[in-house]
Amino acid sequence: MDEDEFLAARFEEHRSHLRAVAYRMLGSVAEADDAVQEAWLRLSRTDVSEVENLGGWLTTVVARLCLNGLRSREQRREDPLDVPIPDPIVRREGVVDPEQEVLLADSVGLALMVVLESLSPAERLAFVLHDMFAVPFDEIAPLIERTSAATRQLASRARRRVQGQAPTPDHDLAHQRKAVDAFFAAARDGDFDALVAVLHPDVVLRSDGGVGRARRTAVLHSARTVASQAVTFSKLSPFVRPALVNGAAGVVVAVNGRPMSVMAFTVTDGLIVAIDVLMDADRLGRLDLAGLEKVDGGSRDRS
Repeated sequence: MDEDEFLAARFEEHRSHLRAVAYRMLGSVAEADDAVQEAWLRLSRTDVSEVENLGGWLTTVVARLCLNGLRSREQRREDPLDVPIPDPIVRREGVVDPEQEVLLADSVGLALMVVLESLSPAERLAFVLHDMFAVPFDEIAPLIERTSAATRQLASRARRRVQGQAPTPDHDLAHQRKAVDAFFAAARDGDFDALVAVLHPDVVLRSDGGVGRARRTAVLHSARTVASQAVTFSKLSPFVRPALVNGAAGVVVAVNGRPMSVMAFTVTDGLIVAIDVLMDADRLGRLDLAGLEKVDGGSRDRS
């Protein structure tokens, strides 16, 4: 094995970790992969013979690339209050994908990713690196040109926002699926009271419809308001296919083999506390939904 092959092999040892860092930082699978690829290009052009901790060096490179990406995104955003729904990680229930397992090792639900989107770039970097990957503050501080103490305060502020806005889902997937199935059964039957019963009183529904005049993420609050959309959900029920969305119970809605939406549910204590819906056709087209586009009819009979 020559030197280039050896370096490539060492990089591959860290690729999954780097991709996980980048996904949490950017909320975009494609952008995360771009950041990881750029890290490899920089590594291939750099003499790292004296680097003792290659994983730490690479994590720093990826973090800096992601920070620059977030800052550029913030400058381009026309409406700072418009928080888009990040790319969901979707797979079939009962199918184990080792790469996705690493990407979602900490059960990063879509509701949590939405909250991360609302943080400033520096807050997000400090929180993700320290709270999710245990990077010391004195290693994070130079990346954002702050002191270690100031970096600690940024992470603390981000942590309070995450804890206040991102609900902790039930760990039991069967309990999650029971609530989601009850939701669609009530929607299919037009049972308003049953819908309200399975929703937390303060449930939040967010939907991202893509480009155009309706680009801004729509947000609905409260059980009765969300339940009032029962007619819409009733129309979707025949086309619902159960799936895991960021490791939690969710669904893919597909009509004639064409994905129309991905719906992520956050279930806490048996009640649905958040629903995140991605309807952007362009982004749906870039997701890996293999095996989920065709509905076999099994889910429509569930109740």
